[in-house]
Amino acid sequence: MQPKPRLFSGMQPTGELHLGNYLGALKQWVELARSGQYDCIFCIVDAHAITVEHEPKELPKRILDAATLYIAAGIDPSQTTLFVQSDVPQHTELAWYLSSVTPMGDLGRMTQFKEKAENRPHVSASLFTYPVLMAADILLYKAQVVPVGEDQIQHLELAREICRKFNARYGDIFPEPQPRLSTTRRLMGLDGQAKMSKSRGNTISLLETPEEMWAKLRPAFTDPQRQRRADPGRPEVCNIFTMHRAVSPKEVVELVDQNCRGAAWGCADCKKVLHEHLVKELAPIRERALELRQKPEQVLEILRAGADRCRKLAEETLTEVRDALGLGARLPS
Repeated sequence: MQPKPRLFSGMQPTGELHLGNYLGALKQWVELARSGQYDCIFCIVDAHAITVEHEPKELPKRILDAATLYIAAGIDPSQTTLFVQSDVPQHTELAWYLSSVTPMGDLGRMTQFKEKAENRPHVSASLFTYPVLMAADILLYKAQVVPVGEDQIQHLELAREICRKFNARYGDIFPEPQPRLSTTRRLMGLDGQAKMSKSRGNTISLLETPEEMWAKLRPAFTDPQRQRRADPGRPEVCNIFTMHRAVSPKEVVELVDQNCRGAAWGCADCKKVLHEHLVKELAPIRERALELRQKPEQVLEILRAGADRCRKLAEETLTEVRDALGLGARLPS
């Protein structure tokens, strides 16, 4: 029997996951894992989280919270491997080796680096080399498939280029990873000004109550040209409609589209229907997460088992890489 193609993806532990994290990545991970088509490895990429200033005492809690919500959302350890990046030190070792074939000019062109570095008094070298570590995360497991959202496409393209450069110079070690684009359009924050971000306060947390969700949805930004209820709407530019497409049944999405364009519904009507389907989608996740929070050792054991498997896979790859590079004390061949 042919082994399943390996799939890898990860997210930073930014604290309580929000709707953008879930609809943009986590929901797709769960669907891909349940399909049974892939050997899925999912990672909490905590080493990426230290590229900007952070509070060390808070990071362990953020890691545990992220793992808890991954599992609550449907990441099943019997179907997938879930682990924490820093528990597998081969990630940072491979990143150093890959940096030897990565031009500085390529890193300087990364849009996310420019955005995150703007107006910061301190810009770390790790923020600049972030994409090399991302490439190492993927190539370490010889992943063939990488689910990505729009904001990570540029980084994945660089990872593919790093893969090609390394293979050309040192031998055919890594398969070139292929993107699996998210079917959900990039979600803007509730303020309509930027993508959902906890630091901007424009998110809905996966653990919020129905009442808390509605308090945030009610004033959320919609189509700026729709000033009155009688004005026809443009669902294609409305963030509320983007959320509908991610959580509401197809027939509801079609109804929202029709009633918005025809001005039969106001924005508040669209939000009420969205709220109903958000509650239906997120309530089981919230309930499961609150249960798991009472059993942190169970979550940690899943992470330990995942790291054990990944260290073995990682060391197999690093053995090949070190040999290809000529590293290590040994007699010349």
